[in-house]
Amino acid sequence: MLNIYGQQHGGFCDRQSRRNFIKVGALGLGGLSLPQLLRAEQESEKGSSEKAIIMIYLPGGPPHQDMYDLKVDAPANIRGEFSPISTNVPGIRICEHLPRMASMADKLVFVNSLVGSIGQHASFQCTTGRSNNNQPAGGWPELGTVISRLQGGEKQTVPNYVNLSPKMKHTPYNFGKNSFVGVGHRAFMPSGQTKSDMTLQGISMERLEDRRALLRSFDGFRRGVDGSGMMEGLDAFQEEAFDLLTSSRLLDALDLSKEDPKVRERYGKGTSKVQGDAAPRMNEQFLVARRLVEAGARVVTVSYSFWDWHGSNFARAKDNFPDFDQALTALVEDLHQRGLAEDTTVIAWGEFGRTPTINKKAGRDHWPRVANALLACGGMRTGQVIGTTDRLGGEADDRPVHFQEIFATLYHNMGIDINKVTLPDLSGRPQFLVDTEHQPLPEVV
Repeated sequence: MLNIYGQQHGGFCDRQSRRNFIKVGALGLGGLSLPQLLRAEQESEKGSSEKAIIMIYLPGGPPHQDMYDLKVDAPANIRGEFSPISTNVPGIRICEHLPRMASMADKLVFVNSLVGSIGQHASFQCTTGRSNNNQPAGGWPELGTVISRLQGGEKQTVPNYVNLSPKMKHTPYNFGKNSFVGVGHRAFMPSGQTKSDMTLQGISMERLEDRRALLRSFDGFRRGVDGSGMMEGLDAFQEEAFDLLTSSRLLDALDLSKEDPKVRERYGKGTSKVQGDAAPRMNEQFLVARRLVEAGARVVTVSYSFWDWHGSNFARAKDNFPDFDQALTALVEDLHQRGLAEDTTVIAWGEFGRTPTINKKAGRDHWPRVANALLACGGMRTGQVIGTTDRLGGEADDRPVHFQEIFATLYHNMGIDINKVTLPDLSGRPQFLVDTEHQPLPEVV
């Protein structure tokens, strides 16, 4: 919401102070005024890197052995219905229902031995890399909040951390929560009421400019008696607040009508219908993510579809895989074509894998012992598979990869030294971004 306090009988209504004169409300940023937020961001000494991350969260846990790690030699009640196909990288074979990925496997990294899942139907581990047990004071921060705190972008007219996910029926799937990093770095969520808060709600641009001019004249008096330079600094933050409110950069990035129709067609539509108790299968969210990164966002998250297939696993896969295949490959191709691939890391994963044995409902149940992840771009060495599972797809066999190793790699790709950088929790204790025994994947960095 936008609160602009006008004049009444020659003074500010309700005796509002200069700090309350212009305040921009929630915007998904914890309720801080924009001047306060911008001031806090400057104090955090962020870098000027233009690197970014797009995270595709697959709520529910996708079936790892039906995607990139098919077990053709396993018994029928484990093997499943799908056949592997060759890719453009010799020796790499993936599911027949992912032909677009097969055609660009040289631009992808298939992690087939992801371990360390806490086994919960929740986004927490995918967004923080951590267990939600025994958390430090304030709680573990999400990847986007950490990046916002450490490296918030120079283009302040676009939030550093944007979560495109809707509010999902299964509450633990949702994210964008507070942590010890602070509410000022929570995700901006341009959905529902928040999007309406981004308008001026009846305040004309001319009227807003009048108030800007009045604020300048009011502060001019204070600057004349202030020798510290503090007031000029406050003016700068207020000016940035105005710029963020009145800039079209964020709204333009969210407005797909401004995108080339041929590009939109390449991503496909998917469906806006909510899947299960999670999210819609909206392919255009991948395109919005690219547009936001291009506009200056540092971390963008997308929740895509519903993958908790205790029944009809193969029928649901035939419905979901082609859309996911189209959206993911369109995003990777788009990033390469626009010169963004070197600096933008893409990751797609869920909270755990699925059981090797197919149940009586033709589904696969929860299996936290091994899962998969897909990486792309980010300057990484692509065109490879990392890790293998045993013959039944139930255990990591060669090169197990921990969730925190993935996070270490993401931070490395952003130019952050995980062995040196710490952030204080609410008790003042410094916390490393990942546990020190976990390092970036040497296969890709």
